[in-house]
Amino acid sequence: MITQKVKGLLAFLFLIILSTAVVSQENGWSISTTNQQNYTGIVAANGRIGILPSSNIFKTKQIILNNVYDKESPLGVSRILQGMNFGNLEVEINGQLLDNSVIDNWTQTLHMKEARFTTSFTYKNLATISYSIYALQNVPYAGYIDVEIQASEDIDLKVTGKIQTPEEYNSPNSTFRILKDLETTMPILQTVAKSRLNRHTVASSGTFIWHAINSTREHQRPKLIHQKVSEYDNRLSFEKKITKGENYQFAWTGAQCTTQDFYDPQTESERFVIFNLLTPQKDLLAQHKNRWKDLWKGDIIIEGDLQSQLDVRLALYHLYAFSREDSNLSIAPMGLSSQNYNGHIFWDTELWMYPPLLVLNQGIARSLVNYRSDRLEIAKKKAINFGYKGAMFPWESDDTGEEATPAWALTGTFEHHITADVGIAFWNYYRVTKDKTWLKERGYPLLKEVADYWVSRSSPNADGSYTIKNVVGANEFAPNVDDNAFTNGSAITCLQYAQKASTKLGLASNPEWSKVAKNIVIHKFEDGTTKEHSTYDGDRIKQADVNLLSYPLDIISDKATILKDLKYYEPKLAEEGPAMAQSVFAVIYARLGDADNAFRLFKRSYEPNKRPPFGALAEAATSNNPYFATGAGGMLQTVIFGFGGLHLTDEGIIQKNPILPKQWKKLTLTGVGPDKKTYVID
Repeated sequence: MITQKVKGLLAFLFLIILSTAVVSQENGWSISTTNQQNYTGIVAANGRIGILPSSNIFKTKQIILNNVYDKESPLGVSRILQGMNFGNLEVEINGQLLDNSVIDNWTQTLHMKEARFTTSFTYKNLATISYSIYALQNVPYAGYIDVEIQASEDIDLKVTGKIQTPEEYNSPNSTFRILKDLETTMPILQTVAKSRLNRHTVASSGTFIWHAINSTREHQRPKLIHQKVSEYDNRLSFEKKITKGENYQFAWTGAQCTTQDFYDPQTESERFVIFNLLTPQKDLLAQHKNRWKDLWKGDIIIEGDLQSQLDVRLALYHLYAFSREDSNLSIAPMGLSSQNYNGHIFWDTELWMYPPLLVLNQGIARSLVNYRSDRLEIAKKKAINFGYKGAMFPWESDDTGEEATPAWALTGTFEHHITADVGIAFWNYYRVTKDKTWLKERGYPLLKEVADYWVSRSSPNADGSYTIKNVVGANEFAPNVDDNAFTNGSAITCLQYAQKASTKLGLASNPEWSKVAKNIVIHKFEDGTTKEHSTYDGDRIKQADVNLLSYPLDIISDKATILKDLKYYEPKLAEEGPAMAQSVFAVIYARLGDADNAFRLFKRSYEPNKRPPFGALAEAATSNNPYFATGAGGMLQTVIFGFGGLHLTDEGIIQKNPILPKQWKKLTLTGVGPDKKTYVID
């Protein structure tokens, strides 16, 4: 019997299928759509800024600034900044302002290979227009909108570029200046303001670029008209007559800097815009594309199932877009697509997004672990403040490294497995890279502190065992329990890894690490099924917890127990839970040689979460908060560590028992590990 709730979900999924039916697919690299219904855009990002396009022509929904925070309210926690929006243009032809109501043949395409988001359309019989949005990889604080207008008749064109400042900003100062150096002139539209509670100064600059002329010579370019609608709405316009048959090209570029990264963000934002202005378009965009070409050396190629190929590439595109190896920054659950979860850093990085990146791009992986290393001293202070030794990492982290979870959320005070998750990620980085200098300077100092934390966090029992009391586990539906399976399992693993790291460096380890690791309790039901915590009695669960002891921890390794745990906990997953649990089950089934169940759960881990028209992932089947980078990390793990058979071991990355679902003809993993190996499964 189908419940009303299930009927509603099926109807919702059917709507998604209908909405995405118009999506066209090209060679596994591009996704195009002519559908504007129930629209969710795909962000253009470069690890520093995220530019979220709109279905409305020449409109950008928002710009997100990575690792730039201010308090959400006077009594609230930090929240990542929504930047000033330099991504909106207005285009008029013969006095008509163009919008979606007056155009035809609207099409949008995400070109994943070169991270280009293109919109094209026609206006009456007068013009065909196309523009592409880039978040420049080579100039990471800048965006670039490249416009092409093919005139079918003589037309009068007017274009307006804008810097629009969100109302939450304070004291904006909007200006327009023409900077000069000898004969070179550089027109700069600019707004400088304070973030919502005045923590940061934010500066955004913008200008037009004309490719066909030397646009730095004032007499050669169209006359520029400055209009300050208000201090929150700063505009720069030009007009141009275009003759029939002419292909007119220009660009609008903007840059945004803050006091988080620059002592003088105002002049730095100007310099980036000037750099883009004076660098030939061909060279500037070639640099951007070449950097993406390097990123795609780590790739996943699926033959025989184009839709899975596109889904997997879109997931990998987002992880690459939300990070950069030269930043020492991490990735929030929603990356640079929104302010959801306040842009904070959770276990989502270490457990879900980090492992695929560790396999395919060690430079980005290094940035993610260094983010934690840079905040080690703050974590050590937190441990002291809660009566423990070593280092205690926050459940939600921001630029400071202090706890950023809202005080009302029990996770911030009690979800302590994050500290073990960080330690596990650190040893895995060494396992893959064999970088002994990094291990000595960054890896072991952190592993030592987190191991000391788990010794102090564990309570001895009369029988010689150890209990970890009063925690929120991975299953957050069960707060303040004792001996949560994943918390205890991750603590055991972290303590073992700290011992291995000390041995690798020829250092003496704390004997308590081994003693506690060998005796931390993992509870069982009478039939041998692993209990999620000491008093667990079969309640529904939010996400995988016990099953993480099979993968990725390898604490439970016998097939009978693995299967028993799988069959017991899969039916208990809540419908509104996040996507990653299905991914874990899929990996485990693949490693057990069950390709059918693995593929079933692989698809279940993300297909219900896809949102039209491009397939952006929401956190859950019943939510609408894309893009959920954590879910992307989970589905990629199914492919890499499940079907691909890759394992992280003390000998590095090895392959054991890969398996293909019958829906695929071949799976190729490229750029794997420091040696950039290729693995082919067919």
